[in-house]
Amino acid sequence: MTFDPSISIGVLGGGQLGRMMIQSAMNLNLEVACIDPDPNAPCKNLASHFVNGDITNYDEVLAFGEGCDVITVEIENVNIEALEELERRGKKVFPQPNVLKIIKDKGFQKQFYLDHNIPTSDFVLISKKEELTRHKNLLPAANKLRTDGYDGKGVQIIKTEADLDKGFEAPSLLEKFVDYQKEISVIVARNEKGEMSTFPVVELEYHPEQNLVEFLFSPSEIDLSIRNNARELAKKVISEFDMVGLLAVEMFVTKDGGLMVNECAPRTHNSGHHTIEGNITSQFEQHIRAILNLPLGDTSVKGSAVMINLLGHPNHSGHARYEGLAEAMEITGMHLHLYGKKITKPFRKMGHLTLVGDDLTALKTKARALKESIKIIA
Repeated sequence: MTFDPSISIGVLGGGQLGRMMIQSAMNLNLEVACIDPDPNAPCKNLASHFVNGDITNYDEVLAFGEGCDVITVEIENVNIEALEELERRGKKVFPQPNVLKIIKDKGFQKQFYLDHNIPTSDFVLISKKEELTRHKNLLPAANKLRTDGYDGKGVQIIKTEADLDKGFEAPSLLEKFVDYQKEISVIVARNEKGEMSTFPVVELEYHPEQNLVEFLFSPSEIDLSIRNNARELAKKVISEFDMVGLLAVEMFVTKDGGLMVNECAPRTHNSGHHTIEGNITSQFEQHIRAILNLPLGDTSVKGSAVMINLLGHPNHSGHARYEGLAEAMEITGMHLHLYGKKITKPFRKMGHLTLVGDDLTALKTKARALKESIKIIA
């Protein structure tokens, strides 16, 4: 097989995921173009070609994709019809538009799990808020917008009937809470040849109010049998989608050791950021390998890792300043990634830290202290 680095990759979305993908692509001498509605998107100064455009607009996505050999995404909210047309014109589009169409709508996504015998929690589809009162038997539950939700936005917790008024006045789903012991994630890759590879299971800890990942722990400390089952379940999900690319599959480990798929993301994901330093192959390189139909890389861990999301301070908006980073940089095994965002907003993802070492327990203690010492203010 001959590798040709002149192939042109186009990414819909120019945020931090695209930025880290470009950084990985540079090691393979690949050029990556990006389109994003933000004129100062994190990818702007790294992309070989940057287009300030609307990724939900048919004509703009079509024009952008015409100049690329392979088109991929770093966010699901894109114009599917334009991607379908690009595919008809012979362009490689990964993940495939039919997969994106299902996953970008949480209602379609949950129904897909039911139709393919993939374990998931009980749910009902809601068209408007008043319908919530008919399904009080599902409480406590989460009300999720079917589309446009991200980074914890588009989710309302409905614990009791008194919370029903918090529901969304838009198409959504009501999803019964799962009595779980752990929230985990498995990232799985699949190329056009059908070769698959999973990253080791990681555990996720969420911010109690914002539904954002606050800490990630790798490798997971759950039982080996559960870890093996989770990796096989992730393979089943990507195989049922017949998807090419990278898929992050978030799951609940129930109290009896069972698994339920919560939701998935057909792209690089927050639950794989630690792989840059913590694994032999990063999720970003693996995604590139998958969409170019290259051999998939070794996903073995190099050691223990803890990832911390760096979020904007809840009371600050404006030009970002970072308190406590200089002190954090004195810590052995600490790796800093800032996302090129000049403006901070409450709970905006501004970067992440990864701590690597031999002792996961010690790393967790360091990580919790670091979380308290670093503040992103304006």
